[in-house]
Parts: sequence; structure tokens; C-alpha cells
Amino acid sequence: MSAEQTTVIQSLLETDLYKFAMWQAMLHRHPQTQAEYTFVCRNEPAFPLAELADEVSRELDHLCSLRFQPDELAFIGGLRYIKSDFIDFLRIFQFQREFIEVKTRGETLEVVARGPQVHVMGFEIYVLAIVNELYFRRLGDANTLDVARERLAEKIGLLQAFDREPKRRHPFHFFDFGARRHYSGAWQREVVATLKAQVPQYFKGTSNVLLAKDLGMVPIGTMAHEYLQTFQALGVRLRDFQKAALEAWVQEYRGDLGIALSDVVGMDAFLADFDLYFAKLFDGLRHDSGDPVIWGEKALAHYQTLRIDANTKRLVFSDGLDIPTALSLYRHFADRTQLGFGIGTNLSNDVGLTPLNIVMKITSANGQPVAKLSDSPGKTMCHDETYLAYLRQVFKVGVAS
Repeated sequence: MSAEQTTVIQSLLETDLYKFAMWQAMLHRHPQTQAEYTFVCRNEPAFPLAELADEVSRELDHLCSLRFQPDELAFIGGLRYIKSDFIDFLRIFQFQREFIEVKTRGETLEVVARGPQVHVMGFEIYVLAIVNELYFRRLGDANTLDVARERLAEKIGLLQAFDREPKRRHPFHFFDFGARRHYSGAWQREVVATLKAQVPQYFKGTSNVLLAKDLGMVPIGTMAHEYLQTFQALGVRLRDFQKAALEAWVQEYRGDLGIALSDVVGMDAFLADFDLYFAKLFDGLRHDSGDPVIWGEKALAHYQTLRIDANTKRLVFSDGLDIPTALSLYRHFADRTQLGFGIGTNLSNDVGLTPLNIVMKITSANGQPVAKLSDSPGKTMCHDETYLAYLRQVFKVGVAS
């Protein structure tokens, strides 16, 4: 291992854009919120992740020593929707080690971040990147990147072949969403640089803010589940938490970052809240669980019911995609609406080894449980079954009418 590999996170920009977007919104509107985020591995690793605990702890020690640098602040501040007071906050921001704990329970790695939300919400992507990179440093060998480059070349070949297909009403655009589950930071950088060079007509950005800065690309992202889930504990009637979250977003960004996440309590319950007001104010919707074709058809039917031309809106797909799946969805919808495809693991960690399915999700805010009711089995994450049952009842998810 070379010296530069020793530390996984080299810059606080090595995170997803939507962390900054949500961070600013929460700092401006609910800076007093307390929250807890919990790490979970959803699949069976090749070796117990508990073996990484000491290394993860050292990486977090280093993370908590980092500060945003002037050129990094200039890049973030150059985004028109980022406010100057948020940059002032980032200028003095430093992660506090006391807010994040690493433990083991048998063979299980436990990581919990707990404290003021504006001080702990940023940990998520760094923790996931750290665990991934430490894990794959053990598993990878001299041939791993050879396999990875072959697979990347195959993806590029599929896109070049797609060039010959008849053109449809709306173009095919995809983005890199792979920071949290990458094989390594260096490999993600190579993937993004290669795609930018070889298929620029299709590859339009990355969620990784550092790579966007360094490679002259557009940083991509709006909101994640944690933003909407937090509103379950912010004093509004539970039935109204989605509308409160969407309204706060509109007030914060006033037309920018206009893709709404639709699956915190399932698509049907989301559309019940996504009325004409929101449907006009938001540019489109993001899919992250459940059958993507069914989801897309529901979205288009909803726009039609509201008498909104779906060709003026965008559907963004981001759930476990690969290039063939993205192209298939494109062919299905491209003559009826604008599209975007966020591809994560299959771009940044398709190296011939089984990827980890790891997440770090918000599990409570202000001392109350919060949750999402995913349209995909296994994605729901909550420690309180009573609260989950209540949430399902309120939004009539899986409850007979």
C-alpha cells in the first residue's frame, strides 16, 4: 500500500452534492435539530466488517482533522443556489469526533453518529466510502483493476452502439452516483474521467463534488430520504410531513434543485401530497425503490391528471441501475418525458468482486423515531416497530381500506 492510499478521505469535498443542499436547508430552517444516523450492512461481506473497526476509527480521527480549503469553498460558493452565510459556516466547520462512535457486536461493525444534525448529517458518505475502500483494499489484487477497466470498456461500447439507434424526443443523459460505494476514490476518479472523455454526449455529471471540481463537471444532486424523514419529527402533523418538507425546499431554493424524492412513504402516498402546486414548482421526480416502469407510469399519469405536459418535466432513475437497464428505461419513456439516470455501484465498483450493500441512515430526530416505507422490500430501516406501524396506518401503506 502506498503512502497516499493510507488515508481514504483527502478532502471534505469527497461527498455527494445533495449533502450540501440538505445541509444548507437544515442550517437555515432547523439548526437546533438533534439526530442519530446508524450504519448497516445489508448483505453478507466476504469477511466480518468488525475486523475493520480500528482502521475505521483511525480514518474518522483523520476526517475530524480536515477543514474546507479556500479553493473548495470557492467552488461550492460558485453554485448559484448556495448562500454566502452557508459558506461562512463551512469555513469554520470541523467534524467533532465525539459525535461518532465505532463499536463491534460480534462480527458486526456498528457506527453511530449522534448529535446536532448540522454537525452529524455530513458523516454518512465519508463513513460509507471509508468502509468500502478499507474492505476492498483487503480483497483486491493486481488483476482487479484490469477486470474493472474491461467492464468499463464494455459499458462504453454499449453506449457507442446506442449511438446508432433512432433518435427519440428527449436525449439520454446519465450521471455518476458512486461515491458511497466505490471500489476506491482513485478508481471512481478514473471512471468519471474516462466517461467524460469517451461519451461526453451522454455522461453529464457526478454527485462527487471533488470530482466535479477537479474534472470540470456539473455536480449533480438535490435531496435524499434523510431530509424528508427529518420532517417527521419537526412538529408538523405526521400526515403533513412531506408537504412541509417540500414547501421548505421550495422556499430555500426558489426554483433550483427541483427534483423531488418520491419514495419516503411510497409513491402512492407521495403523489397524494404532490398536488398541482408542487407539480408545477418542481422540475421532476427521482425514483429510488420499487419497479421503475410502474413508478414512471404512475408519475406520467399523475402529470396528465393535473394537465401538466410531462415533456416539460424530468424523471430521474437511481435505484441499482446499470447501463443496459438505464437504456431500457430510456427506450420506454424517452418520447414522453425528459429523463436522467444516476448510476452508482455499477460504475464505481464493478470490478469482479461482490459489492457491499451498506447504508448509513437517519434513525431518529429530536428523540423521536423516523423512517421510510420503501417500495422495495428490505430498504425500510427503523428501530421502532410501533412507529413503523403508525406510519403505515397514517399513510395507508399496506393497510386494508
